[in-house]
Amino acid sequence: MSAVANSANRQPETRPQVPPGLVVVDKPAGMTSHDVVARVRKILGTRKVGHAGTLDPMATGVLVLGVERATKLLGHLALDSKAYLATIRLGAATTTDDAEGEVLSEANAANVTEAQVRRGMAKLTGDIDQVPSAVSAVKIAGERAYELVRAGKKVDLPARPVTVDRFDLLAMRHEGGHTDLDVMVECSSGTYVRALARDLGADLYVGGHLMALRRTRVGPFGLAVARGLEKLESDPGLSLGLDDAVAAAFPRRDVDAADAVAVAHGQRLPATGIFGTYGVFAPNGRVVALVNEQGGAARPLVVLTPAS
Repeated sequence: MSAVANSANRQPETRPQVPPGLVVVDKPAGMTSHDVVARVRKILGTRKVGHAGTLDPMATGVLVLGVERATKLLGHLALDSKAYLATIRLGAATTTDDAEGEVLSEANAANVTEAQVRRGMAKLTGDIDQVPSAVSAVKIAGERAYELVRAGKKVDLPARPVTVDRFDLLAMRHEGGHTDLDVMVECSSGTYVRALARDLGADLYVGGHLMALRRTRVGPFGLAVARGLEKLESDPGLSLGLDDAVAAAFPRRDVDAADAVAVAHGQRLPATGIFGTYGVFAPNGRVVALVNEQGGAARPLVVLTPAS
């Protein structure tokens, strides 16, 4: 048989199907969240990759990616609480509320005391109304705020309620006319640590901005399970499969086979009093759907296992 015939009979190579689940990446500085998604798509050989909760290019740390059907979890994971380590510089305010922006004003912050800092941080802890940074991803008439700023347009964002569970001072250093603060923040989704830096500086009348940011946790997923891109490239694979990911991130409800089939078809189940979004699992241990209880019934939000 000729080489041409052999070539004609040869079957095209197919990549093995990537299972659904989560990849928890320790994002390096200098990359956008979209850059990380593009890299992981190439590593895993699938286009079906998305991320939960954007990290700025200057920030490092936990970025949770969904793969294949697990991308359906991302909108719900993004609503979870987050934790950060950050460095705030007092003594200068910037256009972006971080070190990458242009300086708007400067003041001598060398005499700011620890007691003053702690009082200012206490005002920004708990349930507060926060104005997002102008260069945030908040949408205005369908456009991202940062896109409008880059186009030279003025952006006025309304304050919105957020919850800062912890805003703790870890260390404080006076450097020339500046004072640098190492802090820990635990907060609700939608909270901007850059805005905390800005507002703390404003409260102390010296200005402030974010110098460094590292996200240490998104919901239950922390740095302990995160991998750098180089390690992921050398050893591709999921951090958690779909079933384990849902079990780790949401409350769990186990149902019998009949109820599992019903939920897989989008039908409602009787409520059990579980608060918030939770996972429904079949007798074989496989997750069927994410549901939420309203009006005495558990309503499927996302079906994760196709009905058979």
